[in-house]
Amino acid sequence: MGTQEAISRIIRLVGGPENINKVWHCMTRLRFDLIDDKKIAQDEIKQLPGVLGAQLQSDQFQIIIGPKVNSWYEQLQDTLGTHGQAETHEKNKERKSLVSLFMDTVSGVFGPIVPAIAGAGMIKGLLAGLIALKLVSTKSDTVMIIDLIASGVFYFLPFFLAVSAAKIFKTNEYLAVAVAACLMYPTLIDAAKALAAHQDGAVSALWLLNAIPVSVFNYASSVIPVIFSILALKYIHQAVDRVMPEVLKTVFTPTLTLFIGALAALVIIGPIGIWLGKMLAWFIEGLFGVSASFAGLVVGAIRPVAILTGMHHAMTPIALQNFSDRGYDMLMPMMFMANMAIAGATFAIWRLNKDNRTVTLSAAISALLGITEPALFGVLTRYKKAFIAATVASSLASAFIAFFGVRLYGYILSSIFSLPAYIGPYFIFAISGVAIALVLSFTLTTILVGREQAK
Repeated sequence: MGTQEAISRIIRLVGGPENINKVWHCMTRLRFDLIDDKKIAQDEIKQLPGVLGAQLQSDQFQIIIGPKVNSWYEQLQDTLGTHGQAETHEKNKERKSLVSLFMDTVSGVFGPIVPAIAGAGMIKGLLAGLIALKLVSTKSDTVMIIDLIASGVFYFLPFFLAVSAAKIFKTNEYLAVAVAACLMYPTLIDAAKALAAHQDGAVSALWLLNAIPVSVFNYASSVIPVIFSILALKYIHQAVDRVMPEVLKTVFTPTLTLFIGALAALVIIGPIGIWLGKMLAWFIEGLFGVSASFAGLVVGAIRPVAILTGMHHAMTPIALQNFSDRGYDMLMPMMFMANMAIAGATFAIWRLNKDNRTVTLSAAISALLGITEPALFGVLTRYKKAFIAATVASSLASAFIAFFGVRLYGYILSSIFSLPAYIGPYFIFAISGVAIALVLSFTLTTILVGREQAK
């Protein structure tokens, strides 16, 4: 069975194109928002060639494909187009919980832009390593050029998020970018920098008509304000379009939508989003305040389960907020440890199990490269003790690197190829953490699963 036939069957097994409200993808999964979840033939979908697993999680049906998910998604979109996919049926869909909406939003928004931020993060990490080793001077033209290549994506992240969020929320992408541009306009950013520097004449707010305050914040690299601003833009656009006479819609619908949407972002949503992002960061900081090792134990333990349930994207905004506020992040190294622990446990299963060795080895290598779903759904869910071993190793390795303060200075995929990004004072501890995660998970899996097979 070819990929196209498998995709056609997926459409039929989720209830047909008329049951698909929305479909998108992340790094490894096709994600469906379906009108009636009872129409899903989940067991049959799991048996399709190329499908590594499937689950209904937080009102979202997820089909795990692996690294080839983008190709599957493109073919899926083409097939749905030829079938004449129905318009959205949001009124017929039960209201989702806040958690479900949050997970749908985060996974949908960040999935398409991960290649850009991961590539830029790798360059940024390598540059930090070269500077730490004093191989290049921080004041050289070379560093400035490489830094602008690496930092451009993060500085202008609101524009990337605006486009991606507009696609998820099904609103006009160009109006979304226009709202992001308002948040990124130099007048606001310069005022925020002057306030942070305590310059004479700096103000904490700009006033519209001497009545409406626009709080001064630097929204460069921000995440939460943009996403929620575009969500609000969707409803503002719908409301304006609904009341606007047909003859005036072409000009005045986008005019009022942009004005109201930008004002809402600047006056209400942006400031709330900034403080909400800071609160999330403060919560993680609170864990580190209790103990860095304790924070590592907690984050390392929940990471494999979070990936399994599709909730791991919730950590991405926190990490990006840390990069924006602090210039570094300690969460992503823990995500790295979790991936290595999953890889180690999967390599152990490959060694122990004589069946499907090619598939298992492929899944283990994929986990080393930062894509863990094939290992989790294709291997470790069938060996519960191996999953426990990976969780234990992830937790202990994360606690170890947290104790020594291992951190990253740019977003990067949690891959074995990410190690050069750690070059510097924490490199030896990052290497040691990887060794702990791999060796401990491999050993524990060998002991636990080996004993089980010997019975």
